[in-house]
Amino acid sequence: MRMDSTALKSLARAVVSTEAAAVARLESRIDDTFVEACEIILACRGRIVVLGMGKSGHVAGKIAATLASTGTPAFFVHPAEASHGDLGMITADDVVLVLSNSGETDEVKQIVPLLKRLGVDIIAMTGRPASTLATHADVNINVEVATEACPLGLAPTSSTTAALVMGDALAVSLLETRGFTAEDFARSHPAGQLGRRLLLHIRDVMHSGDEMPVVAETATLAQAIMEMTRKRLGMVAITAGDMKVLGVYTDGDLRRTMEQALDLHNTLIGEVMTRNGKSILACALAVDAAELLQKHKIQGLLVVDEQSRLQGLLNFQDLLQAGVV
Repeated sequence: MRMDSTALKSLARAVVSTEAAAVARLESRIDDTFVEACEIILACRGRIVVLGMGKSGHVAGKIAATLASTGTPAFFVHPAEASHGDLGMITADDVVLVLSNSGETDEVKQIVPLLKRLGVDIIAMTGRPASTLATHADVNINVEVATEACPLGLAPTSSTTAALVMGDALAVSLLETRGFTAEDFARSHPAGQLGRRLLLHIRDVMHSGDEMPVVAETATLAQAIMEMTRKRLGMVAITAGDMKVLGVYTDGDLRRTMEQALDLHNTLIGEVMTRNGKSILACALAVDAAELLQKHKIQGLLVVDEQSRLQGLLNFQDLLQAGVV
């Protein structure tokens, strides 16, 4: 079959336009009913159980995952499996969020009476406010769409998009109300880059102890270069006896020194070091170090305590290896 690129683009744009219009109409559905649904979820002593069949089931699974990752404990239960034992996963302390565009899905209607008998609050998300599910739920959020994006009007397209967006609206509204923070989010995503950026501290990735290239102010330039070469961090810290930082000497400083043809064995490091080098506290986040390095276009940082005593050294490569940048 020969493809007509113009026709394909026209069809795709029509889908986007239809679904965008369906989403835009949702704004007027954010009413007192939506607020009531939020209040029920916020008062829940258990978990939010999200149910849905078919395409609604896929959307329900995503909504459950979004809720769970943003401070509202939730999980997905397949309605058909619920009738064969999984209903035991739901307790009287839970709230059930049920998705069904028609509101007449058989597998859902079969378990609604059992949920009512259990005494759980039921929040429905349907495209038909007069449907069986909508009328038997404690609250129904209307996600009705004018038309599906499918030209046959059969495949769930606009309707699933509308339900997905309304689920996001619920999750984000609850997130804000709970005071859920970026650090809270990171705790539920420890393996991802966001988790590393928000949870990893400088002390977790810095070089400390014997790994630190350090010399005294009275060391010669040659001794400082040897120390920097041995520790391979591209810099050496210059400290006083109590480890108070006096300055730093880097690969860049070395190149500039070589241009001056200084005597490496008779020049003291204190004469050529950079005083007041960039530093950061060990308790700071690793992402803060990345921003500092990028802002000042440097490759390394001194890690200090509140009294400017050396705690460690950190370079850009450390942050790369830690997955922070």
